[in-house]
Amino acid sequence: MYTEEFVNYLQKEKRMAANTLEAYKRDVVGFLSFEESRGMTDVLETSSTEIVAYLHSLKTSGKSASTVNRKLASVRSFFNYLVKQGYITENPTTGIKSPKIERKELEYLSLEEIDQLLESPDTSLKGIRDRAILEVLYATGIKVSELIEANVEDVNFRMGFITCAQSSSRARIVPLGRPSRAALEEYVYDVRKKLLKDNKDEKALFVNYYGQRITRQGLWKMLREYGEKTGLSHKLTPNTLRNSFAVHMLQNGADLKSLQELMGHEDITATQVYLSATKNRIKDVYDKTHPRA
Repeated sequence: MYTEEFVNYLQKEKRMAANTLEAYKRDVVGFLSFEESRGMTDVLETSSTEIVAYLHSLKTSGKSASTVNRKLASVRSFFNYLVKQGYITENPTTGIKSPKIERKELEYLSLEEIDQLLESPDTSLKGIRDRAILEVLYATGIKVSELIEANVEDVNFRMGFITCAQSSSRARIVPLGRPSRAALEEYVYDVRKKLLKDNKDEKALFVNYYGQRITRQGLWKMLREYGEKTGLSHKLTPNTLRNSFAVHMLQNGADLKSLQELMGHEDITATQVYLSATKNRIKDVYDKTHPRA
């Protein structure tokens, strides 16, 4: 009962994307299953001891620190909801620290690699669509889920922006640069109607050959294709393009607060991870240009 209430709350109040909702639900159900295996029948009686035992079980089963952190965040949100609704008075996860994650080197493309990638689609219907997708991903830094869930009505060509309404409790407006706007206009006005075929009522911005909303799998397949074509397959993922957007913005003078807003990060610490790449670049520039470096 509480789980369904929680998911409905996230959907209506937080307007989370379907994939995110499913992940939260899966994590909470997994925690409740763990409690049942230990003889706990009432989630409202959960103590911090149960939370610690759960985290220990995840660790001993081989789960990575990032996975444990995600599951803890889901469970923490679940109990925050129970507190907010008055079912319990204290959140049992309070004071429990998340496991430390080893920072991996940030994967992003250079400007030369970006140019190479954006020039790789051909002039076929698929190529024009793919170019628009790549241009939008790099120009806006939006998430894959936001791109997939975007509808035609979310794009304002006159003002030059796209609205991401599914990522948070409020809509986020992200500007489109001139090249991405031009690529998107060519796709929407010249190609999309042909791909729709008889499926004229489809609202999705990006569609496949069946005239239906492009899927996550379809997008990954497309990126793999262009990764192989350009020799970037070892590091071309949707997140790589999002990282490239963020790093290049900072390298060209964007401030963290603006970047946080553009990327839809609730916490600025999520945005600060991109500073490491910028610092490395500044160090390289210093080493190459200062006479006494």
